[in-house]
Amino acid sequence: MSANKTTNKAAAKTSKAVVKKQQVAKPVRPKAGANPKRLSAIDAAARVLAESKEPMDTRQMIEAMAAKGYWTSPKGQTPSATLYSAIAREIKMKGKDARFTKAGRGKFVAKA
Repeated sequence: MSANKTTNKAAAKTSKAVVKKQQVAKPVRPKAGANPKRLSAIDAAARVLAESKEPMDTRQMIEAMAAKGYWTSPKGQTPSATLYSAIAREIKMKGKDARFTKAGRGKFVAKA
């Protein structure tokens, strides 16, 4: 009798595994070109600075990115402080290969 219980448990486990495999659906990938990739804040800042050719602080960059439609803040309280931190971190981590250089107190320019 104990053999039947073991067999039933094994059969129950395999049937559950089969059901789980059948329920898993593959994720649907969007077609290439259907949704263009959205820019991150730091990528949009690099683009804005490259277009402006003059030093800007992060508040000016945030306003320019929103005006040009590159990036908008997802209801963050301090997007300019977050952007400043991201730019400073990139300069520190990448050094000479960074996309930005500091052009004064709180101002940045795009590296040529």
